[in-house]
Amino acid sequence: MKSTSHKIDVKRVFVKIRTIEDLTDLICMLYPQEYLRNPNTMTVKAFRYFTSPSIPKTSYKSFQIAKKSGGKREINAPVSMLKAFQTGLNVLLQEVFEAHKAATGFVPGSSIVDNARPHLNQNYVFNIDLKDFFTSIDQARIWKRLQHPPFNLSKENGRLELANRIAALCCTEMEVDRKNGDGEWIKVKRNVLPQGAPTSPVISNIIAYRLDFLLTGLANRFGLNYTRYADDITFSSKHNVYQNDGDFLKELHRIIEDQNFCINPFKTRLQKRGFRQETTGLIVNEKINVRRSYIKELRKWLYLWERYGYGKASDYFKVTYNNKHKNVLPPSLLNVLDGKLEYLKMVKGKDDNTYKKLFERFVKLNAPQSKLSEILDVWEARGIEKAMEVFNYNKD
Repeated sequence: MKSTSHKIDVKRVFVKIRTIEDLTDLICMLYPQEYLRNPNTMTVKAFRYFTSPSIPKTSYKSFQIAKKSGGKREINAPVSMLKAFQTGLNVLLQEVFEAHKAATGFVPGSSIVDNARPHLNQNYVFNIDLKDFFTSIDQARIWKRLQHPPFNLSKENGRLELANRIAALCCTEMEVDRKNGDGEWIKVKRNVLPQGAPTSPVISNIIAYRLDFLLTGLANRFGLNYTRYADDITFSSKHNVYQNDGDFLKELHRIIEDQNFCINPFKTRLQKRGFRQETTGLIVNEKINVRRSYIKELRKWLYLWERYGYGKASDYFKVTYNNKHKNVLPPSLLNVLDGKLEYLKMVKGKDDNTYKKLFERFVKLNAPQSKLSEILDVWEARGIEKAMEVFNYNKD
C-alpha cells in the first residue's frame, strides 16, 4: 500500500538518485525499520549481495499451497533480509508508478468490489485467466520497462545500473513453461517474478500497463466494460460479441499474445443473464454479493460454537480444514470467522442486515461477558465501526 507516513517526496528524490548507495538509502527510508531486529543490517553491501547475478536460490523458501480449483500453487517466499529490501522497494514503486484505471488488483484503495462494480446487471459477463501470470514475466522484460517513463532508468540518463539492480532484486531463477519456435510448451529456466515476493504485484501491474491500455481500447471499440484483477480479466456488455470466430475474440487473443501473456483455456467462461454471473468470486447479476454458500458456512461455524463451545467447534474445524488443505497448518477458527466477517462487510456494506446479525453473534461468542454490554452500547450509540474498535481492543 502507498505510504502516507513518510515525509519525503519519493518521486522528487527518486528522480535525482544515480548510485546504488542512493537507491539503497531511499529503500531503507521507506522500510519500517522497527520491523527489523537489527536495522543496521540493511546495508549497501547486503543490497549488492541480493542484486548480484550469482544470488543463491537459498534466498527464497519454496512451498506449495492448495488451489481452490484443485492442484498446487508454488509460493517462493524471500528470506527476511531480502523481503525487507523488497518491501521498501514496493513502497517506492507504488509512489512512482500509477496503475492503469482498469487495473483493480494490487492497487491501493481498490478491491475486488471495485473490480466487480462495472460488470453489474449485464447480459453477458466474459472471464478469462492469464496462465502463470507472475512467472510469465522475465527479468529482462522488467529491466527494459524500467528504462522508460515514469522510471527513466536508462543509459542515457546514467541510471541503467539502477534498472539492473531493481530487476534483479525482484526476480529469481525458476523452471517455467515457455513456447518454443513450433508453438509447443517446454520447460526452461528463467529469472522471473516469484509468487510470494512483496514486489511481484506492483511489478506485474507495471508490465501489464500496456496490456490494460490496449484492452481498454478494444473494449471501447466493441462497447464493452473491461477490468483486470491480477491475472483475472473480465469483459461485460448488454450485447454478445464473444463468438469463437468473431472479431472481438480474434483481436483479444492477438493483443494478449503480442504482450507476451497467454490465456488459460481451462478458465475461460461466458456467463449469460438468467444464470449466476461472477467475477473474482463475487456475484454481479443485480447487486454485488457473495455466494449463498459463503453465508451458509459462516452460520454453520457460529452455530457449532454456540451449541458445543469453542473447543469442540475448533477441533472439528481443524479436521475439516485439513481434509481440504493437506499439509497446511490450519488457522484458528476465531481468525477465520473474523476474516470472513470483514470480507462480508467489505462486499455487502457495514449496514447490511445479514452482516450485522452474524457479527452480533460473533461478538457475543468472543467478547468477555463483562465487556459485551459495553460493545453493544457503543454499537447502538456510535455505530458498528466504533464497536469494532472496542471489540478488537478487547480481543488483543
